[in-house]
Amino acid sequence: MNSYNLPPEYHAEVKQPMSLDNRVSRIMRSVYVKMTLGLLVTALTSLWCYSTPAVISFFATHSAVMWVLMLLEIGLVLGISAGINRLSSPTATMLFYLFAVVNGLMLFPIFMVYTHTSIAKTFFITAGTFGAMSIFGYTTSQDLTKWGSFLIMALIGLIVVSVVNIFAHSTTLEWIISGAGVLIFIGLTAWDTQQVKRMAAMAPAESTGRLATIGALSLYLDFINLFLYLLRFFGSSRD
Repeated sequence: MNSYNLPPEYHAEVKQPMSLDNRVSRIMRSVYVKMTLGLLVTALTSLWCYSTPAVISFFATHSAVMWVLMLLEIGLVLGISAGINRLSSPTATMLFYLFAVVNGLMLFPIFMVYTHTSIAKTFFITAGTFGAMSIFGYTTSQDLTKWGSFLIMALIGLIVVSVVNIFAHSTTLEWIISGAGVLIFIGLTAWDTQQVKRMAAMAPAESTGRLATIGALSLYLDFINLFLYLLRFFGSSRD
């Protein structure tokens, strides 16, 4: 039978999956664009701090500011995550980029510790690894839900061990923590990507902007943490 002779209901059923695919693709593109812009904001903020002697001098004489920034980072992440359904899309986006700025203020010391070449090399290694795992998470038909439960528990354990090592000062344990951190955030990249894709498929049209922001935040955090753990392996000291 010629498809043009089929009843209208059939055409609606055929078109719906394509429409859903297009909507998911559009949301995911927005997620990656926001994440990339967030990374760019962080990089530019860090470079500005590193190239401004007054900023370096301020942080050197006011070390407690780093603790304030750390608490502000935690507050922003919790605020965006917990309040995403109540925030307007522009407000959520603004808070996300504010978080990217604060993170840039936190991360600028890496330019004083590691060579610029090794930072760039690690960035490209991170980008390649992140890209491969995000593509896997987006395209796989495998349900990664069980990954998420295990990875979240592993992340909590990693945080606890990291806090313990602040007092233990064990070099061996630090390398173990770094290796575990790389593996955990490689897995979280795939899991978070699949989670964002699933939410995009179910999200009502009016919430797509907020979803893109929370998705960008999740993947941004995966990228930054993966980069920092890889930097411990590939970073070359300036000394």
